[in-house]
Amino acid sequence: MANNTHDAIIIGGGHNGLVTAAYLAKAGYKVLVLERREIVGGCCITEELWPGFKVSTAAYVNSLLRPEIIKDLELKKCGFEMLPRSPSSFTPFPDGRYLMMGPDKEMTHREIAKFSKRDADAYPKYEDMLTRVADFLEPMLTQTPPDPFGGVGSLWKLGQLGMGFRRLGRTTATEAVEILTGAARPILDRWFESEELKATIATDAVIGAYAPPSHPGTAYVLFHHVMGECNGVRGVWGYVRGGMGTISNSIASAAKSYGAEIRTNAEVGKILVNNGVVQGVALKDGTEFRARRVASCADANVTFLKLMDPKDLPGEFTAQVKKIDYSSATVKINVALDRPPNWKALPSDGKVGPQHHGTMHICPDQDYIERAFDDAKYGRWSQNPMLECTMATALDSTLAPEGKHILSMFVQYAPYHLKGTTWEVEKDKFADRCFDILEEYAPGFKSSVLHRIVIPPPDMERMWGITGGNIMQGAMSLSSMFSFRPAAGYANYRTPVKGLYLCGAAAHPGGGVMGACGLNAAREMLKDR
Repeated sequence: MANNTHDAIIIGGGHNGLVTAAYLAKAGYKVLVLERREIVGGCCITEELWPGFKVSTAAYVNSLLRPEIIKDLELKKCGFEMLPRSPSSFTPFPDGRYLMMGPDKEMTHREIAKFSKRDADAYPKYEDMLTRVADFLEPMLTQTPPDPFGGVGSLWKLGQLGMGFRRLGRTTATEAVEILTGAARPILDRWFESEELKATIATDAVIGAYAPPSHPGTAYVLFHHVMGECNGVRGVWGYVRGGMGTISNSIASAAKSYGAEIRTNAEVGKILVNNGVVQGVALKDGTEFRARRVASCADANVTFLKLMDPKDLPGEFTAQVKKIDYSSATVKINVALDRPPNWKALPSDGKVGPQHHGTMHICPDQDYIERAFDDAKYGRWSQNPMLECTMATALDSTLAPEGKHILSMFVQYAPYHLKGTTWEVEKDKFADRCFDILEEYAPGFKSSVLHRIVIPPPDMERMWGITGGNIMQGAMSLSSMFSFRPAAGYANYRTPVKGLYLCGAAAHPGGGVMGACGLNAAREMLKDR
């Protein structure tokens, strides 16, 4: 049993869990990470799905990974390298025109001006507004949220936040509140007149969300996509050389260099508790590991309702956990191609062009997104889904055989539960419809497909252990964020069980490959040492 005793055990080798493990091991803890799959990374992975094709099966682009984590864990020495995307997006339209954007400001101005000179002039002001709000909100990502119902210390923290909010001034403060609580569409409609521009931006407001841009809460999802940086440049997204799994592997390498032990094919079946104090965990095969501290990278539903005995948790807390919204309407389709898409709006004759560098959107206007959501609202997959496509092989030749490519398609909307049918019956029909739509914009696409894998929400749940297939480990609405994530009174990464912590996206600040949840959890665990 001595070999099975550790200072801390991490349930799940997702990138957040690995971050927690690395910081604890660096501080001298004897740490064990237990991952149920054969590879670490959770949803931040690279897998060779077909010979020679290394696919970022789930997460596919990065910007949010916290710079302090990259620095503290010396991830660049462990193989982490970002490849900035320029242009960052390409949106073709049915009339043959296209919009290409960022990060080149002059190019973006010229491109937007093709549709509206007024919008081209307004766009830098819009970005400035987001930057002002980000300057206030971004530091909160790596802070432990105060408890509004806590003691003097929490009230002091709330007071500090309030003073910081006052210093924003009325205009910026109002903008911040709208970003945190409002819908993306009214904001975009107020700033811009061109549907082509608004539709392109609106895609970032709904990715991973069970909501159209007209729903409250989507403004924060939109904002979530402009907070990060790539190689020190704010708001720029990039690919990771070698695929997204390089992030997880580099963190795992750092953790192991500090002495952490990582076991794969080790699925936890139960969290062991005695008299309100964590004792360790038991694997599905019965093997027990003991530790005074256990941190779960799994979501709240899995952690508290599947891995624990109900008698070990207060009924009020369990009731709050059961209310968490895990609705999902996203399908991931990974495709191997023998040539890049040849867009009618900007042909490339089988070669890689700037139109392939960033995210390629099929989304002509905001109403298109709204109608796509309408289908999902009534239990159907969208007949005209929104497609967000990326081709990392445009910048990273290590991912596929020479001349071949990988296309990542993140598609909305498609609900977890289908009315009158199942995903086993429907997933290939849905993928065929997505391919038909892409064929309209890029003739010859379907004949270029070598392989594909279709991953609807139930398969996401089965493969990656995320309830409902929700990539954020729970809704990113105001009622589920900051001091209320995962539940009121428990946003400090601690749980009702002494020594048991949350370190994944179920905790603040939520989903996205940023590592902040793991960083914050490690900090609180070290405080309790």
